[in-house]
Amino acid sequence: MRADSTELVTGAGDPSAGDPAPVRRGALERVVGPDVAAFGDRHWGRTPLLTRGADPMAFGDLLDLDGVDELLSRRGLRTPFLRLARNGAVVDSSSFTGPGGVGAEIGDQVRDDRVAALFADGSTVVLQALHRNWPGVIDFATALAEELGHPVQANAYVTPPSSQGFSAHYDVHDVFVLQLAGRKQWRIHAPVHTDPLRDQPWNDHAAAVAARARDDAPDIDTVLEPGNALYLPRGWLHSATALGDVSAHLTVGVHVVTRFALVEALTALVASDERLRASLPLGIDVADPEQLAPHLDAVRDALLGAVRDVGADAVARRVRRRVWSGGRPEPVRPVAGAAFERDLAIGDAVRRRIGLPHRIVATHDRVVLELPDRQLSLPAETATALRAVLDADAWRAGDLPGMDAPDQLVLLRRLLREGVLVPVAT
Repeated sequence: MRADSTELVTGAGDPSAGDPAPVRRGALERVVGPDVAAFGDRHWGRTPLLTRGADPMAFGDLLDLDGVDELLSRRGLRTPFLRLARNGAVVDSSSFTGPGGVGAEIGDQVRDDRVAALFADGSTVVLQALHRNWPGVIDFATALAEELGHPVQANAYVTPPSSQGFSAHYDVHDVFVLQLAGRKQWRIHAPVHTDPLRDQPWNDHAAAVAARARDDAPDIDTVLEPGNALYLPRGWLHSATALGDVSAHLTVGVHVVTRFALVEALTALVASDERLRASLPLGIDVADPEQLAPHLDAVRDALLGAVRDVGADAVARRVRRRVWSGGRPEPVRPVAGAAFERDLAIGDAVRRRIGLPHRIVATHDRVVLELPDRQLSLPAETATALRAVLDADAWRAGDLPGMDAPDQLVLLRRLLREGVLVPVAT
């Protein structure tokens, strides 16, 4: 293991640390250890980080093998929520799906008996988008995305003994690998294409990927055990093989927002400049560099000026559309939430819904709460209370600043109904 490629953190989540009482840790701290700032400075988007927690059940609340069996047999999964892989190739879904039966007029429901047979024959099970359908992963992914500021997804990989699901490849997003059960050997190589974008997949560089994995010694060659975590920036080559018993790990993919997203926003925003919308001459041969060159020079000159005139506010509005729509905030309980809102009384506690992107904009007579899919226009006198209830962990009705108690109930009921706030569990 090369010291310049990875750093080993030990003791993360150590139950023998001697704290007088359990301390609630953030989602990111659970997977990188207590020094989150060092992770951001040294590893984020740069180099891998291996964290060996002392507690093998550190991620047991997220998913275990019993949960895997429940998902495969009792949750009515359909494609693409499940994939199978064998010897580096994806298995045709028709071999493990079929009709849903009476009352379920669908043709692609997962057949647990076929999955069992394929798994016993060496196929890896890939449970996709668990951030949308498994409670422990939903809560973790929601909290992690809020801390990172980048959307996340989560898949689980369950590999039979001594099997390899996928050959060496790289991902176009950062990943956190959380070992849930069994042991798995990971071989990591440095990128052949640094910081790939979403439309630059590994198979665009398949020959270089295969050559590096075949000919070069791994930068990291290690075994992950339950409770261990591995961070890999996008572009780092990796492959994994189960050792001994069944191995299961959760891969949390981080869809990082890159500087190229700002480039794309600028490109879209400069379309307001009429010089950049002008037509090329009649009869031009765009395949002829000599004919194209003078127009390209004119576009460059116009583009430089147009880009300088684009403000940060316009870019932020453009970029946030994609980021804000890239995830889902924590689930709400429609029936229980409606009852709580109806009976809301002074002293009841509420909090901001985790993972809900928002922005507060004040005008001379109103305050606007901007949300991913809509805007709420509220009276200006609610501004202080609104900022308070969206900044703090929890507030009790009647305690908000700047409003009397009856008006607080009106505001909180509106925010509960709009899914901005949720009740605090008692």
